[in-house]
Amino acid sequence: MNAIWITEAKYIHHYTIYMKFNDGKEGIIDFLNLLDGKIFEPLQDVEFFKKFSLNAWTLEWSNGADFAPEFLYEHILEIQTVKI
Repeated sequence: MNAIWITEAKYIHHYTIYMKFNDGKEGIIDFLNLLDGKIFEPLQDVEFFKKFSLNAWTLEWSNGADFAPEFLYEHILEIQTVKI
């Protein structure tokens, strides 16, 4: 797999974020069941969760939490385009 990174991210609702990757793949991820571990505890507060930023390759939060873009790529629910 070539290097992958996130080019766009937008908060949707609850623990769901829309993402688009550099290869054009796009979709949403529900992070609710991915917030395990001490570093992710603050993200369980949805107000804190909403305050992510997009660095050069992935999402990150002010407490140092982030996810590898490859992990997010594997967990994304792709948006299907319907052609008529």
